[in-house]
Amino acid sequence: MPMPSENRMTTTLIAAQRWPMLRPNLRPLAAALALAAAGLAQADGARLAPASLPKAYIQECAACHTAYAPGLLPAASWQRLMSGLDHHFGSDAALDPATLQQLSQWLQANAASGKRSAAPPQDRISRADWFVREHRKIDDPVWRLPSVRSASNCTACHSAADQGRFSEHELRLPAGLDARQARAWND
Repeated sequence: MPMPSENRMTTTLIAAQRWPMLRPNLRPLAAALALAAAGLAQADGARLAPASLPKAYIQECAACHTAYAPGLLPAASWQRLMSGLDHHFGSDAALDPATLQQLSQWLQANAASGKRSAAPPQDRISRADWFVREHRKIDDPVWRLPSVRSASNCTACHSAADQGRFSEHELRLPAGLDARQARAWND
């Protein structure tokens, strides 16, 4: 994995190569803008996938479903979800007060910002505008495959979802796709 300074250097070189038509005195500005954009992307990625998940989050939340990266929902959604754990999507997921406070603070501190900061209907990640847009080409029957079960089962297709990474380069085809669905997967 490249070090951040290597990423910046690569970004600067790419910026200079992409804009050779710029006057030489404007190339540093173009490179600085490219660096700033890369920094914003890295900052958003860091919010999506914090360096480490609290042990309590893994024990309590990931015991039942994917340990969703806190950057997938805005702070207001996390606040509502954590205040209603006694009826969490049809289950009682209540926590002791100390654990509830610890996880609530961590989720708030690492919640979505920017483009992902709009609260989705019913605070469901799978109903967020960005989620619907990213998954718009997936047929409804795919969500019901035994290997997938629902749109909330991120790890069915995203091999690194439990680490908060959803890169298209880390996708895997879920078991049970028919030939047409498998062809559409690569589009």
